[in-house]
Amino acid sequence: MIKTDALIIGAGPTGLFTAHQLKLIGLNCEVVDNLDKIGGQCIELYPDKPIYDIPAVPECTGEELTNNLINQLKPFDIKFHLSERVDEVKKDGDKWIVKTNKGTSFTTPNVIIAGGVGSFEPRKFSADGHEKFENKSILYSIKDKNIFKGKTVSIFGGGDSALDWAVELSNNCNVNLIHRREEFRGAHATLNKVLELAKSKKINLFTKFQLKKLNGLNEIESIDIEDDNKKIENLKTDYVLGFFGLIMQLGPIANWGLNIDKKTVEVDTEKFETNQKGIYAVGDICNYPGKLKLILSGFHEGALAARACFKLARPNEKYRFEFTTSSKTIKNRLGVKVD
Repeated sequence: MIKTDALIIGAGPTGLFTAHQLKLIGLNCEVVDNLDKIGGQCIELYPDKPIYDIPAVPECTGEELTNNLINQLKPFDIKFHLSERVDEVKKDGDKWIVKTNKGTSFTTPNVIIAGGVGSFEPRKFSADGHEKFENKSILYSIKDKNIFKGKTVSIFGGGDSALDWAVELSNNCNVNLIHRREEFRGAHATLNKVLELAKSKKINLFTKFQLKKLNGLNEIESIDIEDDNKKIENLKTDYVLGFFGLIMQLGPIANWGLNIDKKTVEVDTEKFETNQKGIYAVGDICNYPGKLKLILSGFHEGALAARACFKLARPNEKYRFEFTTSSKTIKNRLGVKVD
């Protein structure tokens, strides 16, 4: 059981800045996110798209914003639990017991939901029996490309992820790239590279095909794909990769006894606390009169929620507001030399 002053659910921009605010005021925190990387929507949905409404930053991409927020956390020791989804939140006296789908357990007086629009989950294959191969022969993200070396990999999808990985893996794998349409949605430069590799037989390209059947007992041995004319091709393969984008769901949050309206969590505007004492919601997932779904709004919400956490985490101490420009205590926490 991990003890912490506050648990943040969500490692997007709002979650990251909330962690920064908690550490500034001397509280410990841990962060859980069901994605396999830090950044939330910024990284998953628009890593390369420009953002124009971050204060004092005329323009930055989602990836640049995420990297800057990560750099801002460097002075602090914060544990991230990635690829884990919070499934259970239960009250235990003056604490909350939080459990993830991987079996990690936390005890904390404060839970801050910074989950954007809910949990991101990959769109999955619909072919019969796909469940028994998932996380073994069927994958929806890649953590270690070396496992595919010398193998045959069948990639499904028509966007940037599918094209990028087809190009990357073609260096040391036999790659089948299958897309249900003839047109691709990815970057033109990458698509041109794929077409060049297909022409030189380094990528086997199948358009207007979809997955029909998975063949194998414990591991996939081959797949059947079917085109628009019901023509079926059998492909020997070791791994099947699906890159169909993400679906956003409120997920287990709906079962935590919170006041929910239109897939958002209702909060007050003093502490951004929900109807459950010690549970807060910040960022796009929270709702209150006048709510704006802007990153800068999430930063404001996270700063106030973090300070509300102090009272429950340190009931015998009085919180004293300090400016970062003049506080020696805060500068010490940041590792800044004080004359």
